Amino acid sequence: MVDLPESGAVSPGRDRRGPGSGNNGKRTSKKPRTRRGRRGRKRRNKKNNRNNKTPPPYFPPEAEEGNIEYKLKLVNPTQYRFEHLATQLKWRLRTLKRMAEKVGADITLLREREVDYDPDRNTRKIAEVLVRKVPDDQQFLDLRVAVLGNVDSGKSTLLGVLTQGELDNGRGRARLNLFRHLHEIQTGRTSSISFEILGFNSKGEVVNYSESRTAEEICESSSKMITFIDLAGHHKYLKTTIFGLTSYCPDFAMLVVSANTGIAGTTREHLGLAMALKVPIFIVVSKVDLCARGAVERTVRQLERLLKQPGCNKLPMGVANPDDAVTAAQQFTQSACITPIFTLSSVSGESLDLLKIFLNILPPLSNSKEQEELMQQLTEFQVDEIYSVPDVGTVVGGTLYSGVCREGERLVVGPTDEGRFLRLKVGSIQRNRSACRVLRAGQAATLALGNFDRSLLRKGMVMVSPKMNPTICCQFEAAIVLLFHAKTFRRGSQVTVHVGNVRQTATVECLHGKDELRTGERAVVRFCFIKHPEYLRLGAKLLFREGVTKGIGHVTGLLPASQNHDQNQNHHQNLPEHQRPPPVRCGAP
Repeated sequence: MVDLPESGAVSPGRDRRGPGSGNNGKRTSKKPRTRRGRRGRKRRNKKNNRNNKTPPPYFPPEAEEGNIEYKLKLVNPTQYRFEHLATQLKWRLRTLKRMAEKVGADITLLREREVDYDPDRNTRKIAEVLVRKVPDDQQFLDLRVAVLGNVDSGKSTLLGVLTQGELDNGRGRARLNLFRHLHEIQTGRTSSISFEILGFNSKGEVVNYSESRTAEEICESSSKMITFIDLAGHHKYLKTTIFGLTSYCPDFAMLVVSANTGIAGTTREHLGLAMALKVPIFIVVSKVDLCARGAVERTVRQLERLLKQPGCNKLPMGVANPDDAVTAAQQFTQSACITPIFTLSSVSGESLDLLKIFLNILPPLSNSKEQEELMQQLTEFQVDEIYSVPDVGTVVGGTLYSGVCREGERLVVGPTDEGRFLRLKVGSIQRNRSACRVLRAGQAATLALGNFDRSLLRKGMVMVSPKMNPTICCQFEAAIVLLFHAKTFRRGSQVTVHVGNVRQTATVECLHGKDELRTGERAVVRFCFIKHPEYLRLGAKLLFREGVTKGIGHVTGLLPASQNHDQNQNHHQNLPEHQRPPPVRCGAP
């Protein structure tokens, strides 16, 4: 017996005939049609497969000045092509150091790995290097990191160890230089906002106060500066913490959690504030020397569960070695969901170097193109702090939101309680406690104003170019989300509003389309400041609170008052509180 293929099998008692042979031209076999049908289906399937074939991966175009170069083919090259590629790679590696020296930069080896090179098990190494330019005059990379966490979690102690270069003795010695008030030293609790700097030179080495350097020497020796904003952890100083987050525009936030207490106190609240303001956050588990390894792992698991909850949707990433630190620094700014977690001790110094590696490699969020666009705009400086310095006069501290500010430049500051802007002249500029001639957008500094009357200034003002026509408002509208309220949020409610460096109590004038709001609901709300007008920007992030009431949103509309209404309001401000008329309601003339 011979086995025939299925497509060529013939049924018993039937022969394979053409369409015109026998049986009056009728077909007696259906096999040919079946075979042709199968061939047709095969052709259709092939066509569908070609149409449904997954497209090749798409790569972005190669930038002319980028750090990536594409090669079309590297498989089975000719001998000439192979020698050309090998020479090209060898030349680049050999000249990398010379190229860096030519442009005034240094090379730091981040990590290297061995890879199989050929079937004879010869190995070669691939390396990842950091090329950083030696700083020119006042040209260093500056990042601001807000430090959050519950009270007694070790925030100030960690900053003292990083910036002073000496480990803590277990009783808070490292934090003493960070405190600004006597009661902070006595209680060991931060109640005000303080700033500390940590530098890295072009080779990636730490530059701090360990060698009796001054702040000016640290700035001169550093090509990258980390400015830590130490915020309060106690709940009664929450308004100070919120002001630090909204006013100083931190690039990143570092949440410090004590390993022996875990997630407690204001930890969740600080995490929620950073996420509401869309500040990228990484976590440091401190005091690992005080508890067993099991307790540390339990705290890390608590943090992982918290970060994975629907409200956070974060991807925790543990950092256990230098390779993890490099990977975390690279992915942290590329993906908003990555959250690195460090476990360290300020007393024993365990894993402290991993945090330094992370901070050294951490890139800025904004690129040079965005920076140039902001610098092309008119000058706008936010006033966050006001001082009186002997032999200098009035000094204001804050952040330059846009434009460029130079020594001797003439600006206007406001709005005052009457809604006016006053002229002034910038004397000298200091950035990170060292003299600076030019201030660029995104940088924080202090400006000397000479004999300008300090009583005319307050926190929340802006210094802008005289060419700008700033719009001030007593009322504004915002699209909000009510995060929590014990009862209902309705017309007439009073809350403390934080918009950038503005912090003032406002009254809810009306809720568009609704009579009241409950927890989790959204609406467009009109607010009215109760004291004086403010300068706001459309689209600015907004955060409001009052007791346990909390909400977030953004400014959608500004309602500048008429000149007549401004005069009436100024007159009402001079009256005693019991004689003032009620505020104008929504829809009133």
